[in-house]
Amino acid sequence: MAIPYTSQQTYIDDFDAKEYLQAYCADKDGHFSGDWSDFALPILHEIFTTGGVKGDTMLDFGTGPTIYQLLSACEVFDNIIVSDFLEKNRAEFQRWLKKDPDAFDWTHIIKSVCELEGKSSREDCEKKAEKLRSKVKEVLKCDALKRNPYDPVVVPPVDCLLSCLCLEVPCKDIQSFCDVLKNFQDLIKPGGHLLLLSALRETFYHIGTKQFSSLYINEEELEMAFKEAGYQIKKAVYKQRPDNAAMDFTDCQGFYFIHACKPK
Repeated sequence: MAIPYTSQQTYIDDFDAKEYLQAYCADKDGHFSGDWSDFALPILHEIFTTGGVKGDTMLDFGTGPTIYQLLSACEVFDNIIVSDFLEKNRAEFQRWLKKDPDAFDWTHIIKSVCELEGKSSREDCEKKAEKLRSKVKEVLKCDALKRNPYDPVVVPPVDCLLSCLCLEVPCKDIQSFCDVLKNFQDLIKPGGHLLLLSALRETFYHIGTKQFSSLYINEEELEMAFKEAGYQIKKAVYKQRPDNAAMDFTDCQGFYFIHACKPK
């Protein structure tokens, strides 16, 4: 399905990290505070507990200004490297890391993850936040469209690469999506894990009055791309959005999670 392609320069100029957080992640009022968090948080909890994904180092590709995707991972990885294309996203993440008074308040999400772990006290939430801060070792710039996304930095292969709500933005077609997955092979140890969570069959999303393009991709195209890129798919989960879900800010029709492994 052909869609308009949001250029990198347009993305740089128009994306507002604070506006994104308020629109999508705010407690109760955020667009994805219900359906996306209800999908992503339990899956991430499961994969980093009973799912067998653990190790020394995890790389989060396309972190954005968010921390939710790292809250379960910090229990099983000693070193977490976060990365994003936009300086303003990296700066927003750093605000939270450094406890800046202007940082976004993630208390509601941290509490939700703690509850999945059987904890719910204020002290538990504070400990979770501090544990994540202690595990984040680097905040890097990445570019999905480069052969080495971290050029000129060389990132040693990691045990797990995680990416949430990212690749459909820079990739203009299925082939470029597949090429990014192939390039990820150099960033993952043999036998290591690749975890992708994102929107299914989406062509646009809004942040305020600004519209951004997203790569339309369906279940069959996703699995084909992973296999063509040389991965072994361990688990695939697809969730359709309710027919009555608000569609004014996005035409996303569902969400997906894929756990794949690089061959040993």
